[in-house]
Amino acid sequence: MATKENDQIIKENNCETKMGLPCVLEAFTSIFNTGSISNKCCGELVVLGKVFHSALGKRTLENPLFKDQNPVTIIAKSIQKWNNCLALIDSPSPSA
Repeated sequence: MATKENDQIIKENNCETKMGLPCVLEAFTSIFNTGSISNKCCGELVVLGKVFHSALGKRTLENPLFKDQNPVTIIAKSIQKWNNCLALIDSPSPSA
């Protein structure tokens, strides 16, 4: 049931076409492995919205390839990355 809901959210919002592949990979790596998300990719992620961000993370965790990942850790990292991006996008530019 959850997989269909997440797939529907992603499909209805055309999420997979609104964020460039390099940014998808960057965000994915920062959540499921290590690293950070660039300002550019944070901008793309925030434009897509938190619903998309959450649905994509949950759908990935449902994939058998990620069965060894700790869902609590991944969700915590996902929320942290989202909050970091929001703060980055909401803060005024130092050059302004």
